[in-house]
Amino acid sequence: MIDPQQILQNNINHTLFSWSKQSGLNPINIEKAKGVYLYARGGKRYLDFSSQLMNVNIGHGHPKVTEAVTKQMNEVSYVYPGMITKVRGDLGKKLSEISPGNLNKTFFTLGGAEAVENAVKLARIYTGRHKIITQYQSFHGASYGAFSAGGDPRRLAVDSQAAPNFVHVENPYFYRCPWGSKTLEECSDRAAAHVERVIKYEGPQNVAALLFEGESGSSGCIKYPPGYIKKLKSICDRYGILWIDDEVMSGFGRTGKMFAIEHHGIEPDIVCMAKGLTCGYIPLGGIMVKEEIAKNFDDKPLPLGLTYSAHAVACAAALACLEIYEEENLIENAANMGRYIESRVDELKKKHPSIGDYRNTGLLGCIELVKNRDTKEPMAPWNAKPDEMEVMNKVAAKISELGMFTFVRWNWIFTAPPLCVTKEQIDEGLDIISTAISVADEYCH
Repeated sequence: MIDPQQILQNNINHTLFSWSKQSGLNPINIEKAKGVYLYARGGKRYLDFSSQLMNVNIGHGHPKVTEAVTKQMNEVSYVYPGMITKVRGDLGKKLSEISPGNLNKTFFTLGGAEAVENAVKLARIYTGRHKIITQYQSFHGASYGAFSAGGDPRRLAVDSQAAPNFVHVENPYFYRCPWGSKTLEECSDRAAAHVERVIKYEGPQNVAALLFEGESGSSGCIKYPPGYIKKLKSICDRYGILWIDDEVMSGFGRTGKMFAIEHHGIEPDIVCMAKGLTCGYIPLGGIMVKEEIAKNFDDKPLPLGLTYSAHAVACAAALACLEIYEEENLIENAANMGRYIESRVDELKKKHPSIGDYRNTGLLGCIELVKNRDTKEPMAPWNAKPDEMEVMNKVAAKISELGMFTFVRWNWIFTAPPLCVTKEQIDEGLDIISTAISVADEYCH
């Protein structure tokens, strides 16, 4: 008989946990998962309203992925990246077909941070320039280069050893606009002008690329105002700067499009991907590059190399996931369910004075809680210290108590369920969130 307490002790005593102090932990002990639900040992069911790390896009326990992985392992599990397998070529061809612009070739990695690392390296080699411009409120991964690229405050713990030549700019965060804009259009113009000023300060001849998320994710789902991305792409084209599109979280249907950049009408030069590529079933990431970038290495070595690049079993899982997106119309469902969530949260705003803002694209969104709608005083400040999280910790505890797993970060509650979610499951989730938000309402003034 399996002892849940022994499982807990083995994990606590012999493994380390991300982003947490290691004492006093009581993690959820998961036995199985299916669709949009997780099941803990002991029987408690949790609605997965953030697709774990916004990556289990097709939902849990899909048999088609299991079958594809098993079939591939029965043929060959691994060959070194200088050899080829049928599944590697099939996946590369499929990605070429579904990607925006003329992104025709893929270099495969193990995950999103590795994708970002290799994209940055490639951009610098290709352009002969060294600076990369990113946003302060962004996250691109936790390896040294990717950590330095992002502006997430978790990087500050290792900031004294940060990788060099990453330059940060302000986000066009209209709800809390750094430039005090009165309209979205004004915010778009001022934010774009700010980026161009920074490029000029840094020397356009030194800037290799802009590295932006397709849509903002764990930094608060800060939506790009209309026209902003097109303005920046025009600036990049004027100065010969590449556009690296980080679709690790926002790609593969998460925003109601195959890639979030499709909402903005530009063609990136390099796309970083992971998460929804295999939906967490097996690790895999990659960078897709424009044909002209790939051709640059026709007659000289490509200085990128990873032991597990293009792992055959991971490629098989990815192909199965891409087929599931199409066969089950998951991207269309993400767009439809996103609109439904938005309409439901509009109703919740009338009920809960603590809801200050809701930002959402497809099924990538977050509710921002405030103590006062007029002053926009946050329920917990950005980069809140533990003693500033009292209210939001109560909200998070209520969500878990009622049988939901989702991310509560500072004053944000994330809504990013698997793309197979139904209206009934969204209602179930928002009912739980509504009950939890009632806890925060008591602190409004």
